[in-house]
Amino acid sequence: MRTDGELATDAIRATDATAATTAAWSDPPVRWSLIVPLKPLALAKSRLSAAADALLRPRLALAFALDTVAAALASPAVADVSVVTDDPAAAAGLAALGACIVPDSPGAGLNAALAHGARTVRSLRPGAPLAALNADLPALRPGELARVLTRASAFPRAFLTDAAGIGTTLLTAASGSELQPAFGGPSRCRHLASGAVEIVLDGVDSVRQDVDTGADLAAAFTLGVGPRTAERWAAGARAV
Repeated sequence: MRTDGELATDAIRATDATAATTAAWSDPPVRWSLIVPLKPLALAKSRLSAAADALLRPRLALAFALDTVAAALASPAVADVSVVTDDPAAAAGLAALGACIVPDSPGAGLNAALAHGARTVRSLRPGAPLAALNADLPALRPGELARVLTRASAFPRAFLTDAAGIGTTLLTAASGSELQPAFGGPSRCRHLASGAVEIVLDGVDSVRQDVDTGADLAAAFTLGVGPRTAERWAAGARAV
């Protein structure tokens, strides 16, 4: 049985391969504007209560988002990343990585935040191909994200289901198409019903593995989480 420290070490070793994976992937023909929604950290990841206490959960949520956005910005398929959030601590950390911060002015939940983010991005970059991406993908690999986005570029709208096969981790809208987000719960069925094409690819597990439960977190560690998540998990609720 491995200790938390061993889990973290394994995770960091796994992320060392990220740069090589990205370098081996040729630049895709389309570069996307990503929109990442993030609720206030104090409200995040309540379903992780069996694996993390009330002090650790918001800190893990921030670590997940930081690793997700850092990996997305490193992907050759990504032009820019906008994070829709009203959390000041998250906004500061994500902006330092290079993300654009969009205040969640609707304050009406996940899909309203994504629609607002899409409007904001296209007001600045008309015709931009858009991709909504979950903020809780701590094992995300830039090269795997590039593969998914390159496949998505063949369709007006497309999506990738989560590891459970029920939800959605990524939804895309090509130039001239509206995003029409329907995230939350069994969103795979809703996105299919809306006309979005499901992307089916092998070897993109890091783009599918979101983290809601302790089992999800263990699966993400098996894939190899990013350095911020590894560090936070090793430190627990203590300040780093």
